Amino acid sequence: MKQPMELQRFEIRFSGLGGQGIITLGKVMGAGLALGHGYNVTQTQSYGPEARGGSSRCDLVVSSGRISFPKAESLDLLVALSQEACNAYYPYLKPGGVLVIESDIVKQPPTNHYLGLPFTQLAKDKVGIVQAMNTVVLGALTHLLPFTVQRVMRKSMEETLPAKIRAVNVKAFNLGHREAKKHFGESPEVWGVAPEE
Repeated sequence: MKQPMELQRFEIRFSGLGGQGIITLGKVMGAGLALGHGYNVTQTQSYGPEARGGSSRCDLVVSSGRISFPKAESLDLLVALSQEACNAYYPYLKPGGVLVIESDIVKQPPTNHYLGLPFTQLAKDKVGIVQAMNTVVLGALTHLLPFTVQRVMRKSMEETLPAKIRAVNVKAFNLGHREAKKHFGESPEVWGVAPEE
């Protein structure tokens, strides 16, 4: 496998509602980036007052070097799966950062510059399980992020998840990757760099 892309510091925030699998999404992606891709990764998370229906967020800081400060404050990527989360966290997105939204739920994005897919509907219609929505997001992000390799991330996800839900999540992951490719282009240069193949 070729050397991972050099990263100074890349901050990701996953946000939405409790019950959308935000924390799991962050954990699986964090594990994939750390164990599969060899980056240093820190993860922090917070729940709203109630787990289901309350707000939920999970942050990752990814770097090739040591991470001196573990909290995300100037986001390179904001994934917003609810309108409330989008409104609350959009101000933390740095100039040139990328906003990815659940296009059926976030009806009023605060900017015209965003990437959106109906993740929940895709999971429901194509996978048959709404709860697999977070894995559809993971697949889409693996296509969008220039430093992630699909094969490596999928393998890491398979190793992280319990056996009984593995097959359905592989299906959801591949679906997300395919949809992102279809809607955002073969090699989206969203951060001004093309993804590694």
